[in-house]
Amino acid sequence: MLSLSSVSFFAFGIMLVMLGANQAELARDLALDLEQSGFLGASLALGLGVGVMLGGPLYDRLPARWLFVASTGAAGALLLSAAPGAGYVGTVALVLAIGLSCGLYETVINAVITERYGATSTRAIAFVHAAATAGATLGPLAMRVNPLGSSWPAAFHGLGYVHLAIGLWGALTRFEVAPASRSQRPAAVSGTAPWRSGALLALALVAFAYVGVESGLTVFAVPWAVSRGAAESVGQGSISALWLGLLCGRLGLVLRQPGDGAPLLAAAGALGALVVGSASQLARIPLPWAAALTGFALGPVYPVMISLSAQRFPHALGVTLGLVAGAGAAGGFCIPWLIGVIADASSVRVAIGLLGALSLAISAGALSLRRVQPADQPS
Repeated sequence: MLSLSSVSFFAFGIMLVMLGANQAELARDLALDLEQSGFLGASLALGLGVGVMLGGPLYDRLPARWLFVASTGAAGALLLSAAPGAGYVGTVALVLAIGLSCGLYETVINAVITERYGATSTRAIAFVHAAATAGATLGPLAMRVNPLGSSWPAAFHGLGYVHLAIGLWGALTRFEVAPASRSQRPAAVSGTAPWRSGALLALALVAFAYVGVESGLTVFAVPWAVSRGAAESVGQGSISALWLGLLCGRLGLVLRQPGDGAPLLAAAGALGALVVGSASQLARIPLPWAAALTGFALGPVYPVMISLSAQRFPHALGVTLGLVAGAGAAGGFCIPWLIGVIADASSVRVAIGLLGALSLAISAGALSLRRVQPADQPS
């Protein structure tokens, strides 16, 4: 199961950077301005948000294996349908549907891994999510050596075939958590229902801010490089550098001893804000280096956040993971779109600087989580 999850998240990581890596070609083919490019990236995040939120209750009620197979198969079929003739509106709808399908299998993997590994799930989640960052790091390179071609539709099609193969693998795999054991879990310990908890709000803030920063930097790495007078390839390389940094930061969690992750989240948000804010104002800081350091700083955030969500609400696992990941997807929807609007109205430098400020919200959510923790613990 760990192998299937890792390969699935590797493909998921490529999908996350697909729009950013092809931003310049998509903008030329579809005649997009920065706001429209941002909205295209936001549509992917919106689809992911809907998918992960639907995936939570579906995971609690349906066999995990067939939910996984259906979602990966749908993602593969949708990716294979990509074509430039669809136009901007059609491409937005396609990206939205792709995100929804991928969000479903993301929730399945997160839930299966956390249930199987229990108290030590942080390391397992970090390992699986490291595969996603590896996919995102290698994604721009993989698109350039794609045997189907170097165009953006070819990138979609290649990833589509990969998802179909993953779905077939999933159909032949025995998932570790029995559906009956999930469906018979108690609803929640009194006082720990996620929708009534301050802990959920804190985790949602962390998710919103983190995914917003990650998505904003990925979608606008190329325009940021061009605004500095650099080539588009520098921006594409910076996407790989960002995700390589995330990969290193997440792999570090594998060696970390289990413990309270909130202080680590607070430190990560503060360091990310410092790096992004400095790089947005000081052009002499090489963009790939700034991206790599930002990724390393923020690398632990998502796995630790998922692990904390599972630890706090073990009796409403699917719903909780769906809500928290949904908040992250909301950040991925709102922030790139907003950054595109600000960049068109002001400058890319100002817009990226605001992403640095948003990183501080990760720290704020982590500190809030520590304050509400005693009151929200199960009795």
